[in-house]
Amino acid sequence: MSTGTPDPAANPVPDPAAIPTPDPPVSVFNVANYLTAARIALVPLFVWLLVQDGTAWRLAAFAVFAVASITDKIDGDLARSRGLVTDFGKIADPIADKALTGAALVTLSAMGELWWWVTIVILVREIGITLMRFVVIRYGVIPASKGGKLKTTLQMAAITFYILPGPLDPLRWATMAAALIVTVVTGLDYVLQAYRLRRKATSS
Repeated sequence: MSTGTPDPAANPVPDPAAIPTPDPPVSVFNVANYLTAARIALVPLFVWLLVQDGTAWRLAAFAVFAVASITDKIDGDLARSRGLVTDFGKIADPIADKALTGAALVTLSAMGELWWWVTIVILVREIGITLMRFVVIRYGVIPASKGGKLKTTLQMAAITFYILPGPLDPLRWATMAAALIVTVVTGLDYVLQAYRLRRKATSS
């Protein structure tokens, strides 16, 4: 027989401590974003050092380029390992990468040390794919591929050899040729992925 008194066991009161609380928003002012901003700030210094005459200036430009390149890996690792991923970082990080490599390629071509057509092909691919990924983001995200990471590594290596003084022409040409081939191939692969992603989204 019911006594009319509610049974606490039948309707337990939730323990406030057991209710998961949402993670607090990540502040844009964090070490990963500071490193990304520092990489962007180093670009004008790098270009200024690169256009100066003399071996010492070239080595200084190489040092700045190396430091900026290293921060690219460090800020990404920090953001993922410490939960510091922000919308600002997602946008600023690729911009910083393109600014550094683009400035290096354009400056080297302006100095007559790298064919302009190589710089144009790489920049068109980089800017075009970046814009394309923003356009198709409503259909889904195109993840970075291993080929894309290889492309970045080869570009950085080729630019490094062009910055360093000395008789390194065969090594410069071979590395830049490899970087150019991978850049074009991965660009075409991203276009194909975007096409498939859009077709799948619109057909479903």
